[in-house]
Amino acid sequence: MSAQIRVVLVDDQQMVRAGFRMVIDSQPDLTVVGEAGTGADAVELLRRTPADVVLMDIRMPAMDGIEATRQVTALPESPRVVVLTTFDLDEYVVSAIGAGASGFLLKDAPPEEMLAAVRTVHAGDSVIAASSTRRLLQHVAPMLRGSSPRSAVAADELAELTPREREVLELMAFGATNTEIAGELVVSEATVKTHVGRVLAKTGSRDRVQAVVLAYRTGLVQPADLLRDAPA
Repeated sequence: MSAQIRVVLVDDQQMVRAGFRMVIDSQPDLTVVGEAGTGADAVELLRRTPADVVLMDIRMPAMDGIEATRQVTALPESPRVVVLTTFDLDEYVVSAIGAGASGFLLKDAPPEEMLAAVRTVHAGDSVIAASSTRRLLQHVAPMLRGSSPRSAVAADELAELTPREREVLELMAFGATNTEIAGELVVSEATVKTHVGRVLAKTGSRDRVQAVVLAYRTGLVQPADLLRDAPA
């Protein structure tokens, strides 16, 4: 049996953490290894507790989830972070992704969706709530274009991609899943996973979210493209 996915829960409401723990610990491949009620406590906990995935609340005392995410993802061998919020608003998603989060999930998502998010993020894919994906990308793209000193370096990284890999990255930037990309390109999902892995490796992206940010930062995909060409 493969090692369990180690999860840390960060939320200022103990009852919320208890509910998440009950669901996660009911799964044979998942285990909760720690809890924290503030962002500051989460950072301190994760300095000494190895974890794979963190479920991070946005609004907390002492340090909010955005700053906590920024500090956690800067740690050596940092876990992946899925930001949890009751606010389906673009600015929270944008801030979380900018801080290094690998995903975004509403707190009232069904338990099976939360479990899928943990497993998907651990496997290296991103999780962004479907209802937020299109608005998120439209909102964040103009802010990302040429906004980083890494932009020139990023453009060089894109030059390493094959034409098919650039196609895959463009579809990722539209919020397409591996299944949707496979359908669009008429290839197998296994082939898509191979292409995604090569895109991440060649661009130095830690996950799909960071690769998508790169696509907008370099101008590979434009905000207007979302309205015209994104998969249905």
